[in-house]
Amino acid sequence: MKKIAFSLALMFLAAGCSRQPKPGPTTSPAAVAAPVSGPFSSQELQEFAALNPIDTHTHVFASDPAFYAMLKKLNLHILDITLVDKSDPETTNLTTETKNAWDVVHGNNGYAAYCSTFDPFKFGQPHFAQESIRKINADFAKGAVAVKIWKNVGMKLKDAKGNYVMPDNPAFQPIFKDIAAHNKTLIAHLADPDTIWAAPNPAAFDYGYYTKHPELYMYGKPGVPTKQEILQARDVILKRNPKLRVVGAHLGSMEADFHQLGQHLDQYPNFAVDLAARMDYVATQPHADIIAFITKYQDRLIYGTDNGFDRSRDEQKALSSWEDRYAKDWRFLATNDMVDYKGHKVQGLSLPQPILRKIFHDNAVKWFPGILGASH
Repeated sequence: MKKIAFSLALMFLAAGCSRQPKPGPTTSPAAVAAPVSGPFSSQELQEFAALNPIDTHTHVFASDPAFYAMLKKLNLHILDITLVDKSDPETTNLTTETKNAWDVVHGNNGYAAYCSTFDPFKFGQPHFAQESIRKINADFAKGAVAVKIWKNVGMKLKDAKGNYVMPDNPAFQPIFKDIAAHNKTLIAHLADPDTIWAAPNPAAFDYGYYTKHPELYMYGKPGVPTKQEILQARDVILKRNPKLRVVGAHLGSMEADFHQLGQHLDQYPNFAVDLAARMDYVATQPHADIIAFITKYQDRLIYGTDNGFDRSRDEQKALSSWEDRYAKDWRFLATNDMVDYKGHKVQGLSLPQPILRKIFHDNAVKWFPGILGASH
């Protein structure tokens, strides 16, 4: 990202910070150096809830009264995303996963919407596109607002000849056309962080992920597509389907190059990105640069976390983790508090209230029509 004059960032800050620096001892250097952590205070919760926040990237496959109570407490709406991951017991059987997710959507008094998907591992079977569309349209009829294509397309899926199947393969085009025809949104999690293609680096943000998921670690594997090849295939989808809204999950997998991300947002008006599981990268950008970037692209950045909740998790621990994540992300975006992202102490951005409203609410409503009223 090109350097932006610090004075410009100061101008944005002066335009309307959501919270002024706290008076008294909290403004001392020692206090500023200590990151704020843990759940919301009462005042913070009130400010967060007032945004009518929407988390557009979650994976919830267990109906649970305590979970629903947390959503109500935070005034939080979620988009519950399904996907097919053969290495995860919770997402191996799409029929079961679909049922569990719909149970969540129907059981929480309107706090969740549904994102459908298709099984890419049926690629190559007769009537693959038609059967995928049939399943997706059944979900649309029940209120689904989006469809996800996952990174196993490009990184894992192979055709009958052993070649990697890329996301711009013509077999997927009827599915994309159908999504656009129904005025729904495609969530595209294609590729992964640069870390997955690089030599092992314990200091990398995503080191822990690929050590737990070696099947998705691309470094050193012969014949695998490069990350750039996968993203170029994603761009073909954007060009080929200008009327299809596409939300690139995880900063569109351009987390390490905000200049590249900005170029894509400039080039493709049908493209936006969510922040899910990539706030570490946002938080460690130069302070003035990231304020300027967010200000410029405030209509194209959508809040999400990639939070998960299923029957295999300790309920109380999971709920605490969810709230702590929202509290930290909100503090970083909305206040001047110091927060810690994986050992990096960073000062909050104190973004103006109108921008916060867009990131946490308005952009979700715009890019996922029906997200607040889809379930029935």
